[in-house]
Amino acid sequence: MKKNVLKVLVIVALTAVFFYFFARSVKWSEVAGYIRGVNLPLFLLLFPFAALHFFTRAIRWRYLLIHEKKGVRFSNMVTANIVGFTITFVFPGRIGELAKPLYLAQKEGIRKGFAVGTVVVERIFDIFTMCLFVGIFLLSRPLFPGLFEVAPEAYSRLTFWGIVGVAFASSILALIVLLYFFREKALSVIGFLLKPLPERFRRRALELVHEFIDGLKFFHSPANLLMYTFLSFVVWLGVILYYWILMFAFHVRVPYFLLVPFVFMTMVGASIPTPGMAGGYDYFSKLGMTSLLHVDANLAVGMTLVMHAIQVLVTCVLGYVILGKEGLSLFEIRRMGESEKL
Repeated sequence: MKKNVLKVLVIVALTAVFFYFFARSVKWSEVAGYIRGVNLPLFLLLFPFAALHFFTRAIRWRYLLIHEKKGVRFSNMVTANIVGFTITFVFPGRIGELAKPLYLAQKEGIRKGFAVGTVVVERIFDIFTMCLFVGIFLLSRPLFPGLFEVAPEAYSRLTFWGIVGVAFASSILALIVLLYFFREKALSVIGFLLKPLPERFRRRALELVHEFIDGLKFFHSPANLLMYTFLSFVVWLGVILYYWILMFAFHVRVPYFLLVPFVFMTMVGASIPTPGMAGGYDYFSKLGMTSLLHVDANLAVGMTLVMHAIQVLVTCVLGYVILGKEGLSLFEIRRMGESEKL
């Protein structure tokens, strides 16, 4: 109980700190003015585009799931993505990352550990894709010196987070590749580490690890690996498109490729495990707009509030509709994710 209270206090404090820096020195009358001046047709276009990534992620996910079951229904993959993101928006700790594969496993009769393994791969490729985009962007910067002029500290910050992202993703990728290609040795080590635990728990944990490693099978198929990499580009180019439309809706004319470092910054903020990505996502979005795109701070706050609200609204409305039709509650799906934590 004390542990849970401490966890909640830490999350609340973290959210409050980020919101403080996000809202500091903001003139709310100007923020409201910018929001009132939004281009209405483009604003309305943001709503369907906020849901686009559910479909591109589902298309990509198929190439991981095919090694377990070839006939996974596309609709179930889409709804699993929506439900997972809904849980992430409502509850802290990114429980949705576990709820998503477990929801699909239950719907399609797929092994739970296998489904979780595919989502680990998915997240690694998300990080790698955006880090690759940022790397290409930084290397090609001499081709457009007049379009991307940032302060040295902002440029250093972007480079730092890019290096951190690559290092983190590379470490996790190396670990799971070792797990897959040295399966028996890895299982022996894990079994040894689990020895102090009760027999029942140890057996269940090893069973899940077996299934998890099976979820990495696509590393053995070069064709699937290439297709999955290509579709990872499609997913994130679609996400960038959403932000590009947002910029135009607020009368900010920015070339499409200049949004790459900004979207990378929002991804860093979204990785902070606060409820609904609140605080971290908002602060890093404002920071990216002001330091990389030279957007006025009040306009940056207005755009961030609008795009965050649209993402939460679209996701949660779709999530509640799906769960309502199935007679499930968010708390049931949340417990599903928590129950599978090792």
